[in-house]
Amino acid sequence: MNQKLFSSFSIISILLITLSINVFAQTGKITGKVTDKTTGETLIGLIVGIDGTTKGAVTDIEGRYSLQGLAPGKYNLSFRYLGYQTKNVTGVEVKSGVVSTLNVIMEESASKSLNEVVVTATYKQATVGALYAQQKNNVSISSGISSDIIKRSPDRNTSDVLKRVSGASIQENKFIIVRGLNDRYNSALINNAILSSTEPDKKAFSFDIFPSNLIERIVINKTASPDLPGDFAGGIVQIFTKDVPDENFTEISVGQGYNNISTFKDFKSNVNSENKWIGFSANSRALPAAFPTDRQSYATLPDAQKADASRLFDNSYPESVSTAIPSQNYQATVGLRKDLKDDATVGSIISLTYRSAQNLYQFLRNDWDNPDTRTIYAKEYYDAQNKFNVTWGGIANFSYKKGNNKISFKNSYNRVLDELYYTRTGENRNNLVDVDFRSNELSEKSFYNTQFEGDHLFGKKKLKFNWNLNYANINRSQPDLRTIEYTRSIGTQLPFEMVDRNSRRFFSDLSDNNIGGSVNLSIPFNFKKEVNTLKVGLLGLQKYRDFSSRIFNYQTQASGAEAARLISLPFNEIFQPENIRADRFILNEFTNNPDAYKGQSTLGAGYLMLDNKLSEKLRLVWGSRLEYFYQNIDGTDLSAQPVDAEEIYLDVLPSFNLTYSLTEKSNLRLSGSKTVTRPEFRELAPFAFFDYQTTASLSGNPDLKRSSNYNADIRFETYPSAGEAITVSAFYKYFQNPIELIANSSSNSDLRRFSYQNANSAITLGLEVDFRKTLSFISDKGFFNNTTFFANASYIKSEVSLGNVGGNQNRALQGQSPYLINGGLQYSDSKLGLTLSTLYNRIGQRINVVGFQGYQDWYENSRDVVDIQISKQVFKSKGEFKLNVSDLLSQDFVTYQNMDSQNAFNKDIDRNIFTNNPGRSISLSFSYKFGNRN
Repeated sequence: MNQKLFSSFSIISILLITLSINVFAQTGKITGKVTDKTTGETLIGLIVGIDGTTKGAVTDIEGRYSLQGLAPGKYNLSFRYLGYQTKNVTGVEVKSGVVSTLNVIMEESASKSLNEVVVTATYKQATVGALYAQQKNNVSISSGISSDIIKRSPDRNTSDVLKRVSGASIQENKFIIVRGLNDRYNSALINNAILSSTEPDKKAFSFDIFPSNLIERIVINKTASPDLPGDFAGGIVQIFTKDVPDENFTEISVGQGYNNISTFKDFKSNVNSENKWIGFSANSRALPAAFPTDRQSYATLPDAQKADASRLFDNSYPESVSTAIPSQNYQATVGLRKDLKDDATVGSIISLTYRSAQNLYQFLRNDWDNPDTRTIYAKEYYDAQNKFNVTWGGIANFSYKKGNNKISFKNSYNRVLDELYYTRTGENRNNLVDVDFRSNELSEKSFYNTQFEGDHLFGKKKLKFNWNLNYANINRSQPDLRTIEYTRSIGTQLPFEMVDRNSRRFFSDLSDNNIGGSVNLSIPFNFKKEVNTLKVGLLGLQKYRDFSSRIFNYQTQASGAEAARLISLPFNEIFQPENIRADRFILNEFTNNPDAYKGQSTLGAGYLMLDNKLSEKLRLVWGSRLEYFYQNIDGTDLSAQPVDAEEIYLDVLPSFNLTYSLTEKSNLRLSGSKTVTRPEFRELAPFAFFDYQTTASLSGNPDLKRSSNYNADIRFETYPSAGEAITVSAFYKYFQNPIELIANSSSNSDLRRFSYQNANSAITLGLEVDFRKTLSFISDKGFFNNTTFFANASYIKSEVSLGNVGGNQNRALQGQSPYLINGGLQYSDSKLGLTLSTLYNRIGQRINVVGFQGYQDWYENSRDVVDIQISKQVFKSKGEFKLNVSDLLSQDFVTYQNMDSQNAFNKDIDRNIFTNNPGRSISLSFSYKFGNRN
């Protein structure tokens, strides 16, 4: 199936799905959530009534209610709950085929008499009050973003959304940085289950695999609480996906994008697999089935049989040239809801997403050996890169709710295919040769996560019990990573000759299996006439990893003039079948002992947490978490000796979050905690992988220790009105044995050796400011009333103490950004169905790789990113067009070696290591929702 046929097939499939749904209601609906004003807790079993009718509803386990089958018009609602003031809400408008959302907060009755206290509010007042409760009453210091804000941004996946959250940024368009700390110091949860790393080489989750329109909300917890995992220092990202919709619907979205550098330009690769466009290419590139299964079996064969086995491989080196088509984006989402008898509800959200892109990049690459000057370089290369990406996946969430119980079955699957083909030309001054190099690197990743969870409320004391069972499988295949290199003496016109040591074929497979579960019990109790809560819980997580790889290079068997003729053949002919013979070329396998390993880890945790209401204004959430952690790597070193990377830790992790309510709209928060950061399997494993893109080798360090982190935060926050917030935070962190990516002192410009090591300690000091406000203070009408300005900025100072560990002194923690800036203007007019957004992002320069004495640190430079979106609702708000302009300024990505006391990039002083420009992208999409749009 070629790319055009696949695009047509995708569109037809989506249209067929939409034709199966028939929803055009003539009535409306009111739904919402009811919460406690003081604690933000949901109220379960509350009675909702409609004045003048017998219709009503009772809030479920999530505090949600639903009033259905309402004729268009305005209604007055009443909310009654024992011990709380009755609330009447007037003027709730219902429209045909529309879901009206009314979230309400309830206030405890100050009077202990039996006389009923009634509070009356308008629809708008009630909605504003609910928003206050949600923003003010989080347990920990946190920042977040909700689905309505996501809808107004140009963000299509979760990684883009996270860039908008205060104190957060994204690296490589998918990995999160919180408070300037790199991915190692952050963790993630999806629907209360720990997300495992999707990357084989580091602790990082690829957030670009989740479509943004399926996200209910995202919360980044920046301080610890006993009920959250303790393996973090920057933040814990909690992603909550949608499950039970308010109404049946089907929504489709189709989009295409143009990049000024790539689209409609020549796109090069090797011979393409037809299945590549649907994310499956590994089988066509796998080791031939008849090839010997291990190195020993192959090494003992005579040359004639090695030649026979080598001919089993296709000659995959010839180039193919096509035209880079516009990026593709398709999505179909179905929401189903059925209200049963006795206030029971069953519902599901099912979604399929497909994205593909072809991008071109021009890389300038340099390297130096002389420590004192930038005028003498060892290498200068130009890489012409052709990147192809396909991402597809689905989410299928099913839930059943009845009264005080909810059971959910949630599933997500994603598959990512990345292929990079590049040609490299330039000079290697170390070896005095011109270089002509080609590489094709393809990786396929699949991620599957399934969860079975329940929420229950029982007993007169209203005990809350929830549980979660989860399983995740991550596979990564890197089939037939192939390279071929030619060189000739600088300044000559001699023919290029193939270099056998760099003409390789590499195969690897990685599989992770994770099994986990958790239980939590919340027990309310009265203390000094205030309701307090004791929460206890257990968590377990077992991880298994299996990694194996094999590596080969082509060796010349001929000699003299015949050898010279063979190695001078062009890249598309040299490994034709007639040249794979015992007297010409055969494959030599040089797979080493460390090129395979197994890993396993066990995490067992328990906690006790008290949520104490010490007074009307003072709340203290405190307790401790106990985590047992076992980790082991089963591998061997080059001399076939077992690698000892077994560690057992038992960590007591106390924490507290103190909140003082200055006013009804303002809080002062104070937090302190101890957390840990543990090394990943890859960081411990002895396996060394040579990356031709960076001309560097990356290997693990079995002697790594986990880092202990001590954290303190203070924050002032105020919420002037709905959708508005002003927060100011200061934080301090002390790291004992922080883990860093370093360049080993045995490196040279032909082979940079990267690995990991523990520094002695590090400290981080930071200040965060977050501001979000409408411009209605200028005018409460028209443009200003519909426009919101937001900005958040972080300034961070860090310093590493190396102790007796070698390396460059007086520097920041590796991966720590000194500042982060997000800002934007959003205009939204609900009557016109028009939304305009301008968004800005900048990340301060940060150490990419730690250098050594005589070789300075590598830095990733800052760059300004501006995104623009215009969206317009059409067809009675059921359809929507979105025009996005991404990376409007299109500034260069620069990695440089810092050569002065100023860390910011100075092109006249610092050494430019890598430079590339991603170009500017413009995309247009259309979505249509069959059913109610709310």
